[in-house]
Amino acid sequence: MTAQPMLLFGAAETEAVGAALAACVRAGDVIALFGDLGAGKTTLARGLIRALGFAGDVPSPTFPIVVAYDPPDVSLSFMHADLYRIDDPDDAEELGLDDARAHGVLLIEWPERLGARLWPDALVLRIERDGDDRRRLTWEMPAAWEGRWPPR
Repeated sequence: MTAQPMLLFGAAETEAVGAALAACVRAGDVIALFGDLGAGKTTLARGLIRALGFAGDVPSPTFPIVVAYDPPDVSLSFMHADLYRIDDPDDAEELGLDDARAHGVLLIEWPERLGARLWPDALVLRIERDGDDRRRLTWEMPAAWEGRWPPR
């Protein structure tokens, strides 16, 4: 199901949506976060990770590709993957994304790099610039997310 867009004004509102998303997630969830460079994907992810209890710095995983967060630092195991530097979907096999999903929540930036391998039950979020400091968030919600997203 695709819904009406949510307009976000500034980084604080983008992080707040991530925090609201943290209240909805459970082990086994995949969040596929689409958007151009600088659209706010990592900002949204940062809000989610902080809301799960992580008190440290939340860097973009562009260079390490994957950053894992585990209890007791967070309330639920969480893997933040940035596939920007992945050229071939087969290369993603080595990242252990299936294992991460089995034990916690998996958020993927640049999920289009997976090709057809994106899980069909993933919550697909698309964030786009809509002005200097405004973002437009849209989503495709599979049945597994009904009643959990969007936040009320």
